[in-house]
Amino acid sequence: MLKAGQAAPMFVLPDADMELIDIAHFQGRNSLILFFYPRDGAPCCTLQATDFSDHEDEFARLDCQIFGISRDDCLKHAEFRDEHGISVRLLSDEEGVACRQYGVWQAREVNGVRKYGIVRSTFVIDKQGVLRLALYGVNAKGHALEMLRVVKELNS
Repeated sequence: MLKAGQAAPMFVLPDADMELIDIAHFQGRNSLILFFYPRDGAPCCTLQATDFSDHEDEFARLDCQIFGISRDDCLKHAEFRDEHGISVRLLSDEEGVACRQYGVWQAREVNGVRKYGIVRSTFVIDKQGVLRLALYGVNAKGHALEMLRVVKELNS
């Protein structure tokens, strides 16, 4: 699991429109919020993505870009985005590369069976590419506003 102060792992992933996004491109320009979520359409995942979308302009005024990441494919992301009016960019990590880099692909026991999945997690990366916050197992409700407060503190 990653910790604040470490260099953020870099990756290139496609968004819902199949455009490749290289997060290294934002170094020196923007801080980033990466929120990893289990799957498109799940109630808490929808709440989290729509909350970040509702506050996207406020993050943008603070030079902060937001990316949601799951292992769903680009087409599923596009349907999810369009159905729920999500404006933040959703990145597809079908191979789980970023999920493993960020330590969010974890095993858990479900009825005695070991299953793997994404642990809802959020990372705040400063303009220099350094992790300023690494949160694992976050609660979706109110999370976007909590992250907005964190980004405001980083900018002050």
